[in-house]
Amino acid sequence: MNATTTCTERSEVESASADPRAAGERPTDADLAAARTRITAALAPTPVVAARSRDAWLKLENLQITGSFKVRGALNAIARGVEAGDTRAIVAASAGNHGQGVAWAARRFGLSACVVVPRDAPRAKVEGCRALGAEIVVGGDGYESCWALAHRLAAERGARLVHAFDDPDVIAGQATVGFEIAVFAPDVVLVPVGGGGLAAGVGLALRDRDVEVVGVQVEGADGLRRALRGQAPVPPAATLADGLRVATAGALTTRLCAIVLADVITVGEDEVYAAVRRLAIDEHLVVEGAGAVAFAALGRVRARRPLAIITGGNIDPDKLTAALVGGTCGV
Repeated sequence: MNATTTCTERSEVESASADPRAAGERPTDADLAAARTRITAALAPTPVVAARSRDAWLKLENLQITGSFKVRGALNAIARGVEAGDTRAIVAASAGNHGQGVAWAARRFGLSACVVVPRDAPRAKVEGCRALGAEIVVGGDGYESCWALAHRLAAERGARLVHAFDDPDVIAGQATVGFEIAVFAPDVVLVPVGGGGLAAGVGLALRDRDVEVVGVQVEGADGLRRALRGQAPVPPAATLADGLRVATAGALTTRLCAIVLADVITVGEDEVYAAVRRLAIDEHLVVEGAGAVAFAALGRVRARRPLAIITGGNIDPDKLTAALVGGTCGV
């Protein structure tokens, strides 16, 4: 399996939503080590289990405290700021899982949080943010418009803006998933990709090991794959994998993924529904669409010891029901 491109084979792909500070930096080894210390002190490692229906490992981030891996990056970013004396309120844009992570981490440090969500954000995720004490502001129809509103609100309020993926502290926090995986010695790790923060972090954590890290996106919502091929971004298609519905990956995450990923592959919408269904029936796991795409892609790679990261379990009941009965819910 070969990388689709390398950092030297293409021009840099800049994201309109990138934070100027974050876009020019990458996490150092010291940053990764500090993130491990912070995350270990606050969050228990999630389990890695052998799949019942596939010859593969499953990393169960759907069992994380907020139902998603996103709390790792949010916690690390906010904790590092607090350590430096930054106790401003937090503003974030999110389809829901990053928002829940921000709300949880902000509450841990006694900070207020505001989360800007798209109009069609899953109810379970929005209510999760609200239950953790976050103020909810409804933005536009996609992540990019929500980010623009969050940027404006942060400036107006003098608050700190925490990006969902294109931030070195967030990437370093997500890298802790990779460090927890390393002890199981997989030869291929499949990582769902939206903005690319988890893929970049896991790739950095595993870069010195004999393992290929492969990003997985949904057909029609494959901004990173398009960027790495030098193709222009397009509006992402509606998908059950709402957490991956980002027009383009970040500037920093794209540069890192070009270096640390072996490939980026796609799965179809029917495969996402089937994966949610199979995870529920065969693996006894409640998984959201974005969390299921790596499982859906297991048949696309040749590996002796593959591992799929199950990134989240925050799915609305109607969408889960639609997947279980083998239909769709009009996404």
